[in-house]
Amino acid sequence: MLVSDRFPEDFLTLMRVSLADEAELQRFLAISQQPLRRSLRVNTLKISVADFLARTADYGWRLSPIPWCAEGFWIERDDESLPLGSVAEHLSGLFYIQEASSMLPVTALFDAAPDARQVMDVAAAPGSKTTQMAALMRNEGAILANEYSASRVKVLHANISRCGVSNVALTHFDGRVFGAALPERFDAILLDAPCSGEGVVRKDADALRNWSLASTEAIADTQRDLIDSAFHALQPGGTLIYSTCTLNQIENQQVIHWLQQRYPDAVEIVPLNGLFAGAEQASTPEGFLHVFPQIFDSEGFFVARLRKTARLPALPAPTYKVGKLPFSPCSRKLSAEVQQAAAKVGLHWDENHTLWQRDKELWLFPSALESWLGKVRFSRIGLKLAETFPKGYRWQHEAVVALSQPGSELEFALTDAEAETWYRGQDIHPDTLPNRDEVIVTYQQQPLGLAKKVGNRIKNSYPRELVRDGRLFR
Repeated sequence: MLVSDRFPEDFLTLMRVSLADEAELQRFLAISQQPLRRSLRVNTLKISVADFLARTADYGWRLSPIPWCAEGFWIERDDESLPLGSVAEHLSGLFYIQEASSMLPVTALFDAAPDARQVMDVAAAPGSKTTQMAALMRNEGAILANEYSASRVKVLHANISRCGVSNVALTHFDGRVFGAALPERFDAILLDAPCSGEGVVRKDADALRNWSLASTEAIADTQRDLIDSAFHALQPGGTLIYSTCTLNQIENQQVIHWLQQRYPDAVEIVPLNGLFAGAEQASTPEGFLHVFPQIFDSEGFFVARLRKTARLPALPAPTYKVGKLPFSPCSRKLSAEVQQAAAKVGLHWDENHTLWQRDKELWLFPSALESWLGKVRFSRIGLKLAETFPKGYRWQHEAVVALSQPGSELEFALTDAEAETWYRGQDIHPDTLPNRDEVIVTYQQQPLGLAKKVGNRIKNSYPRELVRDGRLFR
């Protein structure tokens, strides 16, 4: 039997419950010891799939479509010496390095709720699914992206900023608060629940090192709490996706069955066996997707899609105090003045965003989230647009990346060498200086930031936390 120390006996016992026979178990064990193939998702907030394929056509990349995500591709490269995260298209947010199976939950959510306007991602970091949602929503509506781990909130913000996402509000809570804090507020919710991670063993050889049946049961307790809270936060008629990157039924099927038993008149399972060509290979009798790695040569994953068919009794009101919101909406007059000034530097937004002010800061909030304000405390809402000072506005990097439109008079294209210098946080000394004192530096038609001409150089304004070293580009 093909078994190593990587697979505890209790774990194998659980796997046999879901696998058809011993031969299928052997296929699972064999592929679990093979490297995971890389995959990426094109960020359609910045580039179309067709344009991305044309741009990378001569890179020596072999891109194979992922059947459940129109923007997703498995990738093989002739030159693997340069990390994929250091290529220019990644640095400018044209694609996200995302495991193929993890694209499934968002596809399943928007297949059922294509017009969702108020969406929650309960466990959002590092941001792969949040940015996938934002792209499908075209930066319209609003996404509450929550992350329990404080250290991972910064990573989440960095990724949504790099991808030009503007319709997200970040929170830092235990996900169990939302059912009480924001009852029946969302028309679509993704709960990609914390789990034992059995499905990632191909990427992480130590994924099962500390695995035990007792810890699996304890994790399932937390998952039941989270799905109960998420289901209370969902509007009647709304869609909830429950997913994990683990494989046992304790954390997957049994969690869903527990919710069904708790709210028998409100939980409807919406089958996923027709989600994409071949989905039936991973479909369970209930209509869930139980993706073992050998089925699609991917990570292991579980996805369930639920519809809420009735209201639930409200949970006890939260006892915490949110505090006064430190922002106030800008007047119509000030909003018009700021919008006019922003247009002069190539920044544009529409009615999907509203201008708010905090002291000398100007922020763009997604209009669709205003009913959430005062209900929970946010770590960050929308985009920081500018800081005001006596001579005008100091426009912020994340706003330039998200809002600048191609063809602006302020565009100043950088060469390969100059763009690399920019990403390293160094000033640019171009052979020909721009005519203007303020420019949007671009590379491959993508905005890298707003910069000022100072003497014979362009002063670097790239955020320090994003500065890169090592080999870049190709």
